[in-house]
Amino acid sequence: MNILNTRGRTIRPKTLNQKHYVDAIDKNTIVFGIGPAGSGKTYLAVAKAVQALQSKQVTRIILTRPAVEAGARLGFLPGTLHEKIDPYLRPLFDALHDMMDPDSIPKLVANGTIEIAPLAYMRGRTLNDAFIILDEAQNTSPEQMKMFLTRLGFGSKMVITGDITQVDLPSGIKSGLKVVREILGKVVDLEFIELTSEDVVRHKIVADIVEAYERFDEQNSSARPRPLHKDR
Repeated sequence: MNILNTRGRTIRPKTLNQKHYVDAIDKNTIVFGIGPAGSGKTYLAVAKAVQALQSKQVTRIILTRPAVEAGARLGFLPGTLHEKIDPYLRPLFDALHDMMDPDSIPKLVANGTIEIAPLAYMRGRTLNDAFIILDEAQNTSPEQMKMFLTRLGFGSKMVITGDITQVDLPSGIKSGLKVVREILGKVVDLEFIELTSEDVVRHKIVADIVEAYERFDEQNSSARPRPLHKDR
């Protein structure tokens, strides 16, 4: 990638898995990047989106995520709709600010070159000539995931990122990210890339925390008693 961050450093994959991820984005129309926090799945996707925009492969970038944390409480937050949804989309803004002149971003948002909106705002649209990123996809229902994927238009590319260990959906609702591989595993021009704690490129302690939680989850899942089945 030939993208410089605002500090003048080239943004590039730092692990082999990250390279596979970036290569998959180049080769496919739809890519799923699944992995823990800090593994670069969202940051690298935004970098590829900026690269595609700058090289005129697309005419706009669309960044979205489900506002699960907001839920019914969104209506009770003060301010305009933009001010209400901003906290839930801030991580995407942060990645953009690291790659583009921060002063240019409001102008690009105002003229529609960059759109950052909740997932619900994608319904009923066809997204042509766009680089579209769905972040926090583990918090979509299967119906929402289908709705999003079928928004794809001509000349567009989609990257879906998420961490299946961080589902915030209400009890009883399946994660669309957990079931999508079973449904779409054989679809061509679509690829799933798994990132792990070894790909975490934040502070070292973040990788240690991720690994510790993975061990804890494994130990507890194996320690749970299995349900007894009656003889038939």
